[in-house]
Amino acid sequence: MIVGVLGPAGSYSDKAAKGWMKKQGIDGKASLLYYDDITDTFSAVIEGRTDMGIVPIENSIEGSVGITLDLLLETDVTIIGEVVVPIEHCLLSKGKISDIRIILSHPQALAQCRQFIRTHFKDVEIRTTGSTSHAAKLANEFEEMAAIASKESAEAYGLNILMPNIQDREQNHTRFIAIKRSDRENDETNAIDAYIHKTSIITYIGNDRAGSLYEILGEFAKRNINLTRIESRPSKRSLGDYLFYIDLEGSTSDAIIKDALYHIDSKVSMLKVLGSYNGYQLDR
Repeated sequence: MIVGVLGPAGSYSDKAAKGWMKKQGIDGKASLLYYDDITDTFSAVIEGRTDMGIVPIENSIEGSVGITLDLLLETDVTIIGEVVVPIEHCLLSKGKISDIRIILSHPQALAQCRQFIRTHFKDVEIRTTGSTSHAAKLANEFEEMAAIASKESAEAYGLNILMPNIQDREQNHTRFIAIKRSDRENDETNAIDAYIHKTSIITYIGNDRAGSLYEILGEFAKRNINLTRIESRPSKRSLGDYLFYIDLEGSTSDAIIKDALYHIDSKVSMLKVLGSYNGYQLDR
């Protein structure tokens, strides 16, 4: 099995993939391929260059990863699992704190450390990179460069951890999803220590009218189906026109979930079921 992730080695996606494979008991049977960005990771799955991919979808500080939500709509993939990774950003460099003139990291990581940067490095140049591990790899070249990345990146690229745990909120977690091309068979795997089954959908109401969203949510409420997440996302058709991404407890194999989705389908212009799956929480 080949698993595609956002690289290079040492990224949080790398950590998520290894943690998910270990939980599933396939860590000795799978190898990782690293990609420059999330779009490339999706493309590798769609084109069959990897059997599956692990991509970030949501962070507890900065919210959803927009490109992942867009690609879930635009591509023919199925979510087969999720893993929640505790995020502990560190300031990494070959040099000393006094040497730092440039700080590099992924935009999400920079946003999660916004107050730290303002407090300690107000006059330092900030540069964005494709991933936190890419930032660490670049920081290895010059002592005046520092990266915001994981402790695993420090080990991978020979950097010193100048300051640990620099994110603005102590509780910082990123949720990653495992995706497969929809026409590929989903192998049954053990779900020991997993969360309750979850299903993700995207719906587009189309002809907006008073109470239309209420009607959709009512189908879940009257069946006592718990929603764990609901988010609007621009449809990109016109200003004020939205899609709704919804996560709910339960599986599409459950009669009650099937019944709810059947009735919702008749009320909306589009309903896309992204998959039913289990999830895991990794330890720090």
